[in-house]
Amino acid sequence: MREWIVTNGLGGYSFFNTMQATTSKFHGLLVASLRPPVERWMFVQNILDRVIIGNKTFHLPDMKPSFSFDLLPTLTYQFDGCVIQKTFCMPYQKNTSLIKYDIHSDKPVTLIHEPLISSRHFYDVYYEVPPIEFNIQTQRGHLIVHPSNVQESLMIHVPESTYQKNPYWLPIFYPIDSQRKDSCHDHLYHIGRFIKNIEESQSYFVTSTIETTLDVNPNDVFQHEIQRKQRILQNADIPFKYHRLVLSSDNFLVKKGKHTTVIAGYPWFSDWGRDTLIALPGLTLITNRFSHAKDILLELHQTCKHGIIPNTFNDRNAEPAYNTVDASLWFVDRVYQYMRYTNDMDLLKMVYPTLQSIIQHYQQGTVHGIHMDTDHLISHDPGLTWMDVKLGDFYPTPRGDKAVEIQALWFNSLSIMSLFSQMLGKPDTYRELAEEVKRSFLSVYDEQYDVIGTRDASIRPNKIFLVSLPFTMVEPDLQSSIVNDVQDHLLTVFGLRTLAPRDHNYKSTYFGNYHKDVAYHNGTVWTWLMGPFITAFLKTHGYEKQWRETAYNEFVEPLLHVYGEKWDGSIHEIFDAEPPYAPQGCIAQAWSVSEILRALIEDIEYKRPMYEDTYVLDEIRV
Repeated sequence: MREWIVTNGLGGYSFFNTMQATTSKFHGLLVASLRPPVERWMFVQNILDRVIIGNKTFHLPDMKPSFSFDLLPTLTYQFDGCVIQKTFCMPYQKNTSLIKYDIHSDKPVTLIHEPLISSRHFYDVYYEVPPIEFNIQTQRGHLIVHPSNVQESLMIHVPESTYQKNPYWLPIFYPIDSQRKDSCHDHLYHIGRFIKNIEESQSYFVTSTIETTLDVNPNDVFQHEIQRKQRILQNADIPFKYHRLVLSSDNFLVKKGKHTTVIAGYPWFSDWGRDTLIALPGLTLITNRFSHAKDILLELHQTCKHGIIPNTFNDRNAEPAYNTVDASLWFVDRVYQYMRYTNDMDLLKMVYPTLQSIIQHYQQGTVHGIHMDTDHLISHDPGLTWMDVKLGDFYPTPRGDKAVEIQALWFNSLSIMSLFSQMLGKPDTYRELAEEVKRSFLSVYDEQYDVIGTRDASIRPNKIFLVSLPFTMVEPDLQSSIVNDVQDHLLTVFGLRTLAPRDHNYKSTYFGNYHKDVAYHNGTVWTWLMGPFITAFLKTHGYEKQWRETAYNEFVEPLLHVYGEKWDGSIHEIFDAEPPYAPQGCIAQAWSVSEILRALIEDIEYKRPMYEDTYVLDEIRV
């Protein structure tokens, strides 16, 4: 069953499959963010609907609706001369869920809505009936529910209906979470039923909210959200066939204090520094949302500590973790990308001290063994790259001691800093160091290594960044060789494998007779890597039109074709490494959507940044 999601710009969401069947603890109609964008809290997991026509009762959860998406997801049920459409919406920056019911019938119809609620952090479950009390009251036609374990109150409203109280706990099993070997037994609270009699065709809204003031007409709220999405599309100025990707990109941009951040993936990720930065061009620059890009950069600039941009922010307490070697180097590049689109010198002046601090700390040494070695390359502890899984004390992909993409990012960062320092009239202490880095790297890169220090020649996708980044150390012939090797061994319909099939550590499926995290970066396909691959492929072919058409037809169109027309624009986090390439992980991943969208617009459509010609640097030779 395909899944869909709508979000509220706070980190909250409504998320289900096309049957609206609760198969995961993360499914819910109102998952609110109590401390945006984190501390996600499950309030309404589902609303079960029954329809009575004459002496017949139809249970919508037992029926298979058709799914469609036009700005918002819609489920359509047809039976006994009746058509019922349910469209799901969350108002922007409100912890509110709206379901619009459009009823078309030439006979009287009775609808019964039975909410199943909870009050828990969305990571957790209640294996046994919890010691929670729900105080239920009615006020002005609204049902008010006060859970005893949280300060917020839940309001549910069904207009012109009769509420019948019938509370009890309902045990439930989540098969998807069971497959993931995650907690999968829970209890939901059945609070009763709303009975609504309909004499003729009409539309109405079922509202669930924890907002204290929401007395406006729900139809006005609904229409306002439709108009907001239309404005996003209009402002992006992107071809119609990519509109769903643009709409999906909006799901990940969320409020964080006074700034903007990026949810790495729905349903379970919070904001991650690395993911945010990799996703930033596709989410904000391609779509002309430059103020959001600036907000994101300023927010991360403020969190930089000892030259390190945080890797993650904990979903329960928002505490940053600084266990990353690449996030800071991505930050330097993303300031550069932002400047190519905006030429915003005020932003550059604000963050320049942070950029200097990053380079200085990498040179002199900082946390987790991150330091410039005597050969001017960056050494680091294991588990600090994007392939960062750790099981106890075991790293399935340790990649310590000079991972190849870190060297690519290091040279790219020094080149950018050389350019920035010249533009700001600062002493250029970076170009000479970049020359040393390039000289040293080329002297040891006699094979396509994944990790330089250990001479690990495993065929992995990380070397693609030697080609795709703006400033590269390798010559055109080697660039082409890298692209060809990746294409021959790692390319699939949905992205790049993380390890070549011939490797003894290769895992063809995410789930098997091993821990899933062992497969996470040992074969599993990641869609976001398709973005840098397309950039590298077209760079080596001079961005000629025929090759841009080839890139679309061979690398992107098959993916879009599989998702099809009935799709909300979300792209999964990962896929199995072999046919049928089963989707796994998060159903909507920020860098999956953003890198496909970025590559489509920047590389295939060849719509280049406005100030691209301003931000060039003479080639660094050795």
